[in-house]
Amino acid sequence: MKNFCSVLLFNLLALVGLAQKQLVASKAPKLVVGIMVDQMRWDYLYRLQSRFGETGFKRILKEGFSCENTMIPYAQSVTAVGHSSVYTGSVPALTGIMGNEWYDRSKKKTVYCVDDESVQILGGSGKGEPMSPRNLFPTTITDELELATNFRAKVIGVAIKDRGSILPAGHACDAAYWYDGASGNFVTSTFYMKDLASWAQRFNQRKIVDSLYKLNWNLSQPLQTYVQSDLKDSSIIKNPFPRSLEKNIGKNYGAISSTPWGNTLTFSFSKAALEAESMGVDSITDFLAVSLSSPDYIGHAFGPNAVEVEDNYIKLDQQLGDFLTYLDKKVGKGNYVFFLTADHAVAHVPAFLKENKIPAKSMKPSKAAEQETMKKFGLKKLVESSANYQVYLDKQTIDSAGVDYNAVKEYYISRLNQEEDVLIAFDNADISAANIPNEYKEMFLKGFNQKLAGDVQIVYKPGYFFGGSTGTTHGSVFAYDTHIPLLWMGWGVQHGISNRQVYMTDIAATVAALLKIQMPSASIGKVITEVIK
Repeated sequence: MKNFCSVLLFNLLALVGLAQKQLVASKAPKLVVGIMVDQMRWDYLYRLQSRFGETGFKRILKEGFSCENTMIPYAQSVTAVGHSSVYTGSVPALTGIMGNEWYDRSKKKTVYCVDDESVQILGGSGKGEPMSPRNLFPTTITDELELATNFRAKVIGVAIKDRGSILPAGHACDAAYWYDGASGNFVTSTFYMKDLASWAQRFNQRKIVDSLYKLNWNLSQPLQTYVQSDLKDSSIIKNPFPRSLEKNIGKNYGAISSTPWGNTLTFSFSKAALEAESMGVDSITDFLAVSLSSPDYIGHAFGPNAVEVEDNYIKLDQQLGDFLTYLDKKVGKGNYVFFLTADHAVAHVPAFLKENKIPAKSMKPSKAAEQETMKKFGLKKLVESSANYQVYLDKQTIDSAGVDYNAVKEYYISRLNQEEDVLIAFDNADISAANIPNEYKEMFLKGFNQKLAGDVQIVYKPGYFFGGSTGTTHGSVFAYDTHIPLLWMGWGVQHGISNRQVYMTDIAATVAALLKIQMPSASIGKVITEVIK
């Protein structure tokens, strides 16, 4: 009896100890995983749902929380701004990232969002441009995690695109890695380290990209089952599946980016980073920020209703499911918090819409308003540069001609507003006076940065944008570009769904609330309380 009581007491103490350990572990997740799908429309979750398996998107919807009405709150719906806004919880007016690129008047040149001439690329072909997050003004949620843990947290960003890795990882991260298409290597810069990490060197030596090329691009299902796609698309007729990729082995390493295997490559490197850096193994929360760039390359080339896009998302669903299963085994189900969103959505191909009697147009730049303004005021030059549908007037030329700058700008805007394709053009110095609904006015105000923006904003009709007769793009204020998915799952996340309108800038504040840390320095986001248990 005495022995029985001793054993019983021992077991009770063991259970109490286990419960205490679980209680301690429950105070914070071991890992946060942020997935950004570069160019994903919210409606893909449902339009393509019948094509998905049970371990990817469907699993997240069944176990996690979906914010169905997540919107971009600013005007420039492009990659760099989306990534920076999700992780800073802020907008271009405050972040300094107002496009993938913009014109810098003081330097008289176009600036790329993550340019940094003070650093060097590590691990690539030697031809890559030097990159870092120096152009980003505020902190990110990843920076705040580093600060909250006295820099004991491991924070790593991974993407094919440099900006998709660098901006989410923030300033204080352990590393950001991106893909160099010239060498087939993942690279970083001296902003983060003196030499490329040895584990990354070993990964690069394996040349996984060549093994992926051997898979070629075969459809996941028979062609006739792709009923959500335009089977009459000329790209399918001229370039039928399967598509050979083997010709790229050993030479054209950049081509992987425009195939579904670019996602496989990104997930493979992400796993290598997680294991080599021992992320998610102790009580200090780590952060893995992954951006999947290939959907953007494929989407631009073919458009939302293409077989290529549908097949890419079928494969992405499988890849996502495999990655979640990997996290369950490596970190432990319930030990990590996971969110998935997009940096922007995308417009339909104009030719596809026109075939179906929906207004759209693939436009070419018009010089009529510019030339007429120059003629009226006797100017040899009017426009210094343009970017993000904004025009930078040549103030020096206007002043030298002794002409009133405001009079020139006013006339130019009035002439733009006479053009058939222009919905409205307005003065960026007085956005509040623009004759547009307040909802859109707010987006332009949040997208306007005093030091970086142009003088005149041009807004074209919905479905109207510059491009060729095939393919598509994004960048407008309209819902087809700004309505994105937002899914949550794992530690501390409630199961459910909400149609309340929230914004991508709310993500960082919600992660901060989950982790009980400070939100980023320029955050304007609000906690999505429905998500949190």
